[in-house]
Amino acid sequence: MLSKKTRTAETDTAVEATEAATADSRRQSGPFTTNGQRVKYFVLVAVLLATGVGFTIAHMSYGNPMDFGTSGYWKIAEMRMNAIITMILVAFCQAFATVSFHTATNNRIITPSIMGFESLYVAVQTAVIFLFGTAGLAAFTGTTQFLLQSALMVLFAVTLFTWLLSGRLGNIHVMLLVGIVIGGGLGSLSSFMQRLLEPNEFDVLTARTFGNISNANTDNFPIVIPVVAVVCTILYLRSRRMNVIALGRDTANNLGLNHKRELMFLLLLISILMAMTTSMVGPMTFLGFLVATLAYQFTDTYDHRLILPVAVLVGYNVLIGAYFIMRNFFYAEGAVTVIIELVGGSVFLFFILRKGRL
Repeated sequence: MLSKKTRTAETDTAVEATEAATADSRRQSGPFTTNGQRVKYFVLVAVLLATGVGFTIAHMSYGNPMDFGTSGYWKIAEMRMNAIITMILVAFCQAFATVSFHTATNNRIITPSIMGFESLYVAVQTAVIFLFGTAGLAAFTGTTQFLLQSALMVLFAVTLFTWLLSGRLGNIHVMLLVGIVIGGGLGSLSSFMQRLLEPNEFDVLTARTFGNISNANTDNFPIVIPVVAVVCTILYLRSRRMNVIALGRDTANNLGLNHKRELMFLLLLISILMAMTTSMVGPMTFLGFLVATLAYQFTDTYDHRLILPVAVLVGYNVLIGAYFIMRNFFYAEGAVTVIIELVGGSVFLFFILRKGRL
């Protein structure tokens, strides 16, 4: 009886060992540990592409009173195309900037807005209407205003991280804390000036400082599109470097990467993208966090070459889906950012409360 039990146990052990060896032989090194994970990724990309194309076609065609193929149809479609281009640009900026910022800070619960971009944007808009009135704010538009405001944001960010990251004692966490303090100070200054505005001036200011796809000025597209394309291309080509940066400063330096130099260059590119999207459509605090978090969950990989495209597709689907539904069924396209911020803020709180599971 004992020998029979012993043989049975040995047989079970051999079977388990064979299954384990088979499973190990199927595992691979690299961003995908199994073939199933690779298939899952490409299926996900295909689904996101199909969904994005579907929403785009629906946005171009739904509610178009003209017959398909006529000149009137294409004129209306061309007008709607401006919103599509805006959402594509915002998706690229928010996705690339937030994922890269998470890598630079080694923290997935903060966003680039923590450096004070949005507070600076609101402070500039408030100061203009406070000093020059509604007429001054109306004059503070166009390409010149866009370039000045974007340059001011980039200069602010560059000054912040070159000051606090230079030297042997440079620390990115100190930089983030200083950014929070400066952002809070700018927010308090903006609130003070807003309390002194006339009601009609405050209404005009609220429309300018509230994130809205319709705020985008198509005259700025010839500037925004090349800048975003170049910066995003540079970031994508440096994906392998970001993979190393994500390992930490000591590991990156040991692997031959100048961590501080790479970090400062990465923050420069992030500040350019955030300046573009904030100056174009206004503050959108939680969109980047929502997009990046969903991309991490969907891809389940460390490789930025795989995370970044999914983050862009998720961002575009979130924007176009919310815009199409709110515009055509609730007739409240201006509330798109409210819904996105509500969902993004809820996801943020959810992950904050999941202690130790980020």
